[in-house]
Amino acid sequence: MNQQFQMSVPLTPVVKKLIIINLVLWIGGVLILQGMILGGDSLFRYFALTPHTVITEYWVWQFFTYMFLHSNGVFHVLFNMLALWWFGAELEQRWGPRFFLTYYITCGAGAGVIYVVGALIYYLSTGNITSMMAPLVGASGATYGLLLAYALLFGERQIYFMMLFPMKAKYFAIIIGAVEMVTLLDSGMGSQTANLAHLGGIVVGFLFLTIVARMRERARSPNASKRGRKLKLVVNNDRKPPGDEGGPKYWN
Repeated sequence: MNQQFQMSVPLTPVVKKLIIINLVLWIGGVLILQGMILGGDSLFRYFALTPHTVITEYWVWQFFTYMFLHSNGVFHVLFNMLALWWFGAELEQRWGPRFFLTYYITCGAGAGVIYVVGALIYYLSTGNITSMMAPLVGASGATYGLLLAYALLFGERQIYFMMLFPMKAKYFAIIIGAVEMVTLLDSGMGSQTANLAHLGGIVVGFLFLTIVARMRERARSPNASKRGRKLKLVVNNDRKPPGDEGGPKYWN
């Protein structure tokens, strides 16, 4: 396979189902049910990730449901679904459906946990309760995890930054991560974009791959200890051929 970003990205089974679920929930749930029938934020109240609700009422299912909801704006769901398709399809081909889905859900839920912890720390240190009360929706925590894995696995491949400027995938991931970090440091938890959840997806994705790699390497060779080799086992050696198988809104 050449190192250019493939313009004809396959639509693999799990990626296809995830996209369908997200679009159905966005159109049928957010736009029609919540927007036209129920009104207000009734759907977001129960299924978006609200730190105050998770901590005080123990609605822990929100760690999983929030990543399947999106704000009313079309670009929010559009960009997340494109990222899921572009970065996720080849990962699913390489890893297989089960491992890919486990990784995707883990990154999304883990990003939510990091966001809730960050919102709580921010509230305790500043007294600003906004981030505790604002419902968080969006698949970006999970898709940023996909971006990390893609950069590790296909780091030398050229992709197009802002659809115009070619660069290697690994540099693209570094730039995106750096932008998120700078924005978070500049705006804290006050930004309308949940930068902490984005970074959380990257962190959880890296930890997930590292832990799984160590477990697999230990099973194969109990005396192995090189971290670089262990991570490579997850991202390079589990190869499968293609075809196998409320307050203000925050969005990520």
